[in-house]
Amino acid sequence: MNLPRNEHPRPQFIRNEWLNLNGEWTFRFDPGKSGSEAGWQNSNGFERKIIVPFCPESRLSGVAHTDFIECLWYHRKIRIPGNWNGKKVLLHFGGVDYRCEVFLNGQSAGRHTGGVSPFCLDLSGRALPGNEYDLTVKVIDEQRSHLQAFGKQSPWLKSQRCSYTRTTGIWQTVWLEGVSGSGLKQCRITPDFDNGAFSFTPRYFGVERGNTLHVRILDEGRVTAETVTAAADGIPFKIKLPHPKAWAPGSPFLYEIEYEVKSADGKTLDRVQSYAGLRKFHIEGDRLFLNNEPVFLRFVLDQGFYPEGIWTAPSDEALRNDIVLSMKAGFNGARLHQKIFEERFHYWADKLGYLTWAEFPDWGMGFWPHFTTEPGNFHQSFRDYYAQWAAIVERDANHPSILAWTPFNETCGAKDPAEHVRFLSDIYDLTKSLDPSRPVNDTSGYVHVKTDLWTVHNYNQSPEELRKQLDAEPVFMNYPDKEKDVYAHQPYLVDEYGGVKYIPEGRSAYADNSWGYGSAPAGMKEALERIRGVTEAIVRHSRIAGYCYTQLTDVEQEQNGVYCYDRTPKFDGETVRSIFSEKPDWSPF
Repeated sequence: MNLPRNEHPRPQFIRNEWLNLNGEWTFRFDPGKSGSEAGWQNSNGFERKIIVPFCPESRLSGVAHTDFIECLWYHRKIRIPGNWNGKKVLLHFGGVDYRCEVFLNGQSAGRHTGGVSPFCLDLSGRALPGNEYDLTVKVIDEQRSHLQAFGKQSPWLKSQRCSYTRTTGIWQTVWLEGVSGSGLKQCRITPDFDNGAFSFTPRYFGVERGNTLHVRILDEGRVTAETVTAAADGIPFKIKLPHPKAWAPGSPFLYEIEYEVKSADGKTLDRVQSYAGLRKFHIEGDRLFLNNEPVFLRFVLDQGFYPEGIWTAPSDEALRNDIVLSMKAGFNGARLHQKIFEERFHYWADKLGYLTWAEFPDWGMGFWPHFTTEPGNFHQSFRDYYAQWAAIVERDANHPSILAWTPFNETCGAKDPAEHVRFLSDIYDLTKSLDPSRPVNDTSGYVHVKTDLWTVHNYNQSPEELRKQLDAEPVFMNYPDKEKDVYAHQPYLVDEYGGVKYIPEGRSAYADNSWGYGSAPAGMKEALERIRGVTEAIVRHSRIAGYCYTQLTDVEQEQNGVYCYDRTPKFDGETVRSIFSEKPDWSPF
């Protein structure tokens, strides 16, 4: 069989020596959570088969089990390439929901907590080149505990309201990598648009005296700038470009980056390929600027669900196609909603010139009652959150297409209002410390505590009434009694609106509980008139800096997308494009 999702999972950090572990694994459900006691970590294969990296709830996995799965085990054999002698053997997981322990020949090789953050285990000394091993993974996913963030995964047996089919276990690519002990661990690239330069901050697995890092920046295959510097861990340096080229929508130019670590005697220890875009996104007063030009954000809500793969795109081309469909509809970007998108999506956004906001799937933390009734031990969920969010910011900070960070969505009904203020403020500060170059939208919609952006959610279906609400002084607030002291003339954005339900003629409802915002329009003409009306009310508002329309595609029972769940069109394409292409005269993008 063809290897599913066989493209490199980290397009900004590619080594030649890697081995994709996707494909057929064996697995076993463990409803009693007694597998450890029964010795399943010593397994050399289970009875049933599953296709990784697709979750067992998905049809692409070959399992399609959609009831709650609180524990399951995976197994496959791995062979370490014989030419990896002298190298570190790294085992990477793009995402495993939610807690897992990894075993090699029955011995624990490491644990990880968090359903959306990547992790890497060093198997050096345990996995020797040329040998074969039994790799076993135990997964715990106690979604109904109210202690773990799960985003839009349904906390009920049936998908309903804004919640959809769950994702359990391995849902992103698993791979092995052979790396020098003195190789690069990561390298932060920060664009310095105004000075026409890139700043680099490398991190290494280990540093030896005399080692050097050679960095080459290529413009369409030709070296345009380069430097050699001592291989010093965490010490930044800058490379100035002789003829800077900007990254922007419509002209998303990307520089190729080559890293080479050499020993004191000139031997090459490590090679990594990367890329970067030279762009700047900042705030002046209540306006947003991209490359020092004012920009109006014409965003769409993208939840990243797929009928066959749930949280996992069926192919790399499917990731690209979602961006192409969005741009075809007139949008210049997306708010990536309640999900950490895989790095390949950000790669295509970088390549195509598509703007995004990255958002953490925080729903499920019992501190805020998003479709939950139990308070949970929110301090434990906070503990998990800090580690995951930090890992995600570190993973994605080099992507030029990401303009802002959104740690939370619709945080209301907090169990402890004072703790809500403290926690959101702490996360804002943490995010800024990890990446001071981007604005932070502390919580999309409400309840704001400390934020660079003033985002509101308003699903009023009447253009006239929406306009009046947005005219509120000083701005519209979802919770004015809690937020009035937070507003400080930040850029004002309608971060969710629209959501008009429409099922094309000849198509049936996805489910018996299908829905959209407001009353269903009589037909396509009425639906488009409503979408145009509420969109124009926002675009023509003199103080609004951007919007996010709900949503790009239908997702299961929520049938308010611009496209159907299977990505087929709902509306006349030219009409839709004319609606979402409209922008204020002051925005060149």
